Amino acid sequence: MKPTEQKTPKLVETSPNISTDSSASEKGEATSQQQSNNGYALTVDEVIEQHIGVLGFAQIVHALLVSIAWTFDAQSTLISIFSDAKPAARLLTTGAIVEGSMLCGLSTGEWEWVGGKSDTIISEWNLICEHKFLVALPSTLFFIGSLFGSGAYGYLADSWFGRKKTLLISCLLTFVTALAISFSPNIWVYAFLRFANGFFKSGIGSCCIVLATEVVGKKWRGQVGQFGFFFFTLGFLSLPLMGYLERKSWRNLYRITSLLPLGYAVFLLPFAYESPRWLLVKGRNKEAMLVLKKLARRNGKQLPADLSLVDPIQGRDDRASSSSEKFWRTKWAVKRIVMVMMAGFGTGFVYYGIQLNVENLNFNLYLTVAVNALMEFPAVFVGSFLLGVMNRRPLFSISSYLAGTACLLCAVLSLHRVVLPATKWLQLAVEAVGFMASSTAYDVLYVYGVELFPTNVRNFAVSLLCQAFMLGASAAPLLVALGRENAMMSFIVIGAASMLSGVVSLWLKETRNAPLYETLTQQGKAEEMENKTECS
Repeated sequence: MKPTEQKTPKLVETSPNISTDSSASEKGEATSQQQSNNGYALTVDEVIEQHIGVLGFAQIVHALLVSIAWTFDAQSTLISIFSDAKPAARLLTTGAIVEGSMLCGLSTGEWEWVGGKSDTIISEWNLICEHKFLVALPSTLFFIGSLFGSGAYGYLADSWFGRKKTLLISCLLTFVTALAISFSPNIWVYAFLRFANGFFKSGIGSCCIVLATEVVGKKWRGQVGQFGFFFFTLGFLSLPLMGYLERKSWRNLYRITSLLPLGYAVFLLPFAYESPRWLLVKGRNKEAMLVLKKLARRNGKQLPADLSLVDPIQGRDDRASSSSEKFWRTKWAVKRIVMVMMAGFGTGFVYYGIQLNVENLNFNLYLTVAVNALMEFPAVFVGSFLLGVMNRRPLFSISSYLAGTACLLCAVLSLHRVVLPATKWLQLAVEAVGFMASSTAYDVLYVYGVELFPTNVRNFAVSLLCQAFMLGASAAPLLVALGRENAMMSFIVIGAASMLSGVVSLWLKETRNAPLYETLTQQGKAEEMENKTECS
């Protein structure tokens, strides 16, 4: 019988040394019953499943508390839809609205911006004609900053600071850089500060999803992982409202959004728990047990007095033991992260590409962004339901195929929208379905990435996935610039990328209802034994 299937752990005789059951060791899992000075020892998974509860009140409150920070991730990422938007201009003589390309042959005294000079960065710094491609620079640098920041935060969260402190640092620096952006004197300073903002905010998403999912049972990991995407949706949905209220000043929009992560870091984050899995891997067993006891108490339960935790790293007295597992020297981990990052690149490109490409739909910008934001809600709820009944791999690939198909249909419809005005409504509907599918694929891949790697490199692996997301997203603004000249081609490129992401995922391991391992060695042995069992 597997340890996780035991209803009541059996007490064993005490001994100064800890021994591991040989059969469990072959599977790469720490045994649930070990001789110890305190009675018996369990893994974190077993403590949650047997004593705390797979998903109780304490875990729900904790998951919601840490997931709130996703709101600021969405606002920082997507604020450029409004701050960098293409404003309308009109002729002073007739009042007729003219497109940006038509302004190149006119003198400055013949036209004016409809919303005033402070409406967006384009109107304030006249980023038109020969300067029009500078508009894509800040967003591209933002995503490149997120790419580098994800790797830095992933290392810090797994090694030095842990998940909670890294999240705190990320929120505080997001506030500082967002506020600084509002004082940018020119496009070059603005672009640099957007890069810094992208770098510093990139620790939010990975830390939030890891913190939320590491304290729940394996049955509910997928659904709890969706909490963050619900708050990301709220942040996304808040932008059209704030953008409309501050439509006369892009600087005020940044100032408002900068204050939210500061308030969260000061008033809410102190009540969240550090991950007991990370504490255990770092040798801080007493602190890990204290967190688990608090979770149990808030669920109306109590841990046995003679319970201790299995140390996932044997021979901890050897200081090199915890650092000897080098991620890039573990073949199965390297192969897996390469596949995950390939899928993440395409998914990030599609997800952000569809959002930023809304201006090429010839619709009211506020309405289109609001529709896309609203489509995130069914994506979250449908994704949560399907994660409970479907395997991760087919769910992600099917969502990617659906998003790609919708984008290709948008490309076809863009050929006729001038001749047949009714088709633009159909294009909006198809685009909304495609965005919902891409959102589902994005959410599922995030949860999938958490489950594919063990605790001692989980945040690092998720940060690499975030890097892939951001690398794909960094190409999206350039695609939007292309779409201003050829809308059909932009949708074709997005659709093709989505299809390829679905294909790449077919080589990933299925993780539904699989245990969360603590170390690379432990997981490697367990999966090797599973493969041998399947082959036999």
